[in-house]
Amino acid sequence: MSNENDRELPPAPPPADSAPVRAEATPGWERKTLEKLLFATLEEQKTQRRWRTFVRLAWLAFFIVLIWLLTYKGTPGADKAQPHTAVIEIEGEIGPKSEASAEFIVAAAKAAFEDAGAQGVVLLINSPGGSPVQAGIVNDELRRLKARYKKPLYAVVEESCASAAYYIAVSADRIFVDKASMVGSIGVLMEGFGFVGLMDKLGVERRLLTAGENKGFLDPFSPQTPRHREHAQQMLDLVHRQFIEVVRTGRGKRLKEVPELYSGLFWTGQQAVDLGLADQLGNLDYVAREVIKAEELVDYTRHENVAEKLAKRFGAAIGEGAVKALRAVPALQ
Repeated sequence: MSNENDRELPPAPPPADSAPVRAEATPGWERKTLEKLLFATLEEQKTQRRWRTFVRLAWLAFFIVLIWLLTYKGTPGADKAQPHTAVIEIEGEIGPKSEASAEFIVAAAKAAFEDAGAQGVVLLINSPGGSPVQAGIVNDELRRLKARYKKPLYAVVEESCASAAYYIAVSADRIFVDKASMVGSIGVLMEGFGFVGLMDKLGVERRLLTAGENKGFLDPFSPQTPRHREHAQQMLDLVHRQFIEVVRTGRGKRLKEVPELYSGLFWTGQQAVDLGLADQLGNLDYVAREVIKAEELVDYTRHENVAEKLAKRFGAAIGEGAVKALRAVPALQ
């Protein structure tokens, strides 16, 4: 039999004053760690320098391309020295900030009339109208160029030639249309909205301070007075009479003076020919081949290049920042 003295005893705990054994560090580890940190820092600095160099070269290339685009206006694809028909496109809304602006159209017209190879100039029109001021500038300049260079000027209408576009077209010697073109709209409008009733329902009070009793004229948040309405109508009537006079000067006895001719209505190309607003049916190729007798077409249209668009966007961004900074100050207009 075994007794209690024969039982196995648990191992004795280590002495209280004994310390845990530490792994010995590799000799020189501090130096290796510092070297790694140093090399990593140097590599990072090299990467940053390469990136800065790349960014600078990219900006340099961008400005070189920008300068080239600003100075390069482009030339027509055909040989301008040979007899040809000069084409100027008037497309989209006519306005000071569009490609169908007086600045662009007049510049193209000057180049076309001055070119000795151009046997005639064609306005290729596809526009719903726009600014009467811009149209008036173009009309005056086209008539001046015709008289100076003694070259024929024709208008060819594609989809539409309405309002300010027709204001320009009547400067031409003859107007050619498609039978389904939209032509006319000899009228003037001034548009806007009035929110007075809505503001009353919402309980919103309009606080408008002016110096000058008519400075708030046509303010959409203020009631329209009979006096202001009469004044606006007088202005529109005056511009309308100017428009009618330009049309009569350009078209002369070819017009059939029916009551609705100057009412703002527009007509199909065939109806326009019947009313004397246009001369005959025909497209660009027909006019170049049969009328001007120069089938070769050269496009003189002035287009806004990429650099100009970028410059405008850059300027718009700066202007937006300036506006935001000034919004805290009450505006005087």
